This record gives sequence, structure tokens and C-alpha cells, in this order.
Amino acid sequence: MLELKIMGYRESFREKWDDFVMNHSVNGTFLQTRRFLEYHRDRFEDASLVVYKGNDTVVAAVPACAACDDGKKTFHAHCGSTFGGIVMADLFYDIEHVGAVMTILEAELRKQGYQEVRLKITSDIFARQNGNLLYYFLFQRGYASYDELSCYIDFVSYDEDIALNFTSGRRRDYKYSLKNGLTFLKLEERKQIAAFYAVLCSNLEKFGAEPVHSLEELLEFKESRLSDIVEFYGVYKEEQMIAGSMVFLFGRQVFHTQYLAADQNCLKMYPMNFLDANLIRTARERGFRYFSFGTSTEEHGTVLNKKLAEFKEGFGTQYGINRTFVKEL
Repeated sequence: MLELKIMGYRESFREKWDDFVMNHSVNGTFLQTRRFLEYHRDRFEDASLVVYKGNDTVVAAVPACAACDDGKKTFHAHCGSTFGGIVMADLFYDIEHVGAVMTILEAELRKQGYQEVRLKITSDIFARQNGNLLYYFLFQRGYASYDELSCYIDFVSYDEDIALNFTSGRRRDYKYSLKNGLTFLKLEERKQIAAFYAVLCSNLEKFGAEPVHSLEELLEFKESRLSDIVEFYGVYKEEQMIAGSMVFLFGRQVFHTQYLAADQNCLKMYPMNFLDANLIRTARERGFRYFSFGTSTEEHGTVLNKKLAEFKEGFGTQYGINRTFVKEL
């Protein structure tokens, strides 16, 4: 019988954790590294766990926080990350080890008095292998799941002429945007990123929302913490920024639009069509396999923002799923 041990994350393990997630796992991304998670460490009670084989061979890392959902003590895939859940070692992504990790993880969570567990597994386009084995064991052990719908482009099956992939309506709007004297620019200066943030806040305010990140956090991402991962782009009409995006780079695999926003007073110039077409072209020219628009759902996937999803769909996307697994212990 396979013997594993499980321990809580410790600060002294920081470098080894990040090395494991980025270089020795099948489904780890920078979103599960301490480098990323610790920028908002004061907001959450970290409850991350590490599963070992022998004395120091890591089989799995589980980034998580302790939360209270509906009065239940919940082991929650890290609340500060899009993906949490179980990050498995590439050497041990097999039936025996995944099954054993599930067994020791649940035993530890019960021991710590958790009443519920929520795990959000890395979506397949961001992983080096698909999550099917994890999905199966979670299903087998009685986890319910809910899905969020995402849209992405796979450049392997995407026509070289970008606009030919668009629906007729999206292609028409893009061609119209080309007549408005718009320019597309990568943003490098602090004042440019501040201008983008102002557009973003104004855009979200229309929907009664606000950005997850502050301007100071975005600047920290750009200048230090995620300087090799975060990029900003803007669309200008003369000297005025009228649309922009913050992008996360997942290696050379996924070019992901974390934020997309446009000045609501300038929509007749179709700046979002112009922005997205140029972002798609940039991702392709730089050799990325996928272009990700992210999700278009709310309330744990039960509500589809149909207008938003259809806008993304118009650029010739495929459909992905972000899946979260839930179980009462």
C-alpha cells in the first residue's frame, strides 16, 4: 500500500513550492505559486497543504484557504487565485498516486474539522495534461461540480487571415473600426497603466462592479512581482485611451485577457473589436498556442452573460470549462 504524508505549507518551503508548481507538475500555473498568492496574503487565512512521498519528494501541492461558506468551515481552493485545487506532480500523475492523494487529503481535512471542501482544478488549456484523472477520482468520491463557460482560440485551427475567423457581424464591426483612426499600443509607463485603470473602473461602474485589483497592485505586478507575466495594451483615438486590456502570459501556451474594457462613450467607433483583433494578432505572432477570453458566467456558472459570451464567440472561439468540485465532509 502506498504511504504518503501530508503537512501544512510553511514559509521555508516557498522556493520549493514554486519550483514544483512551475516545473514539476502537470497542472500548475503561476496562479498557484506563492509568488502570486502572497501579494494579498493578508486577505485570506492560508490553509495550503503539501503531500509527500518519503522524506522530501512532493507528490502534490494544494493551494487553499480556510473560509466560512453558509456557516460551514470550508477548505476552499485558494480564494486569491482563479485555479486552486490539487496540483499533481508530473511523475506521479497516475491512478495509484492520485487515488492516494485524495484519500490522505480528505482524512486530513476531517481531522482539521472542515465541514466542506471546494476544489477548482486548472482548466485544460492552461495545464500540461488534461484533468480527466482528477475529475474521475473526485466524481468517484462523491463530489458535486459546477461549471463556468469560457471562450478561447486555438491557433492550430485558426485561419492565418485573422478576420476570416470572425462571424460576419464581428468582421463588419472590425472593418468599421479601421476607419476611425484608432491606434493599438503596448503600455509601458505608469501614467498609461493609470489611464487604462480609469477606463476599466468607468466600464465596470456601469455594471455596479469594480476591479478585483487596485491600481497599486497592477503597478506592482508590472514592475516587480509579475513583471515577466503581466502586460498591458491600449487603444487610442488621438491622445485619448478609449479601450484597454491587462494580459496574463502563461508561458508560451496561453495569452489570457484578464481585463478588457472600453470607454462607454466611444462604442460607436468599435474599439473593443479593434482591441481584440490586435490582441489576437499579437498572441499569434508571438507563438502562443491559445488565446483566452476567460469566462462569461456568474453565480457559480448558473448565470450566462449571453451578450458577453456571444461577443467573444464572434471572434471564432472554441468553448472551455472551468470546473469546481464541492463536497460536504
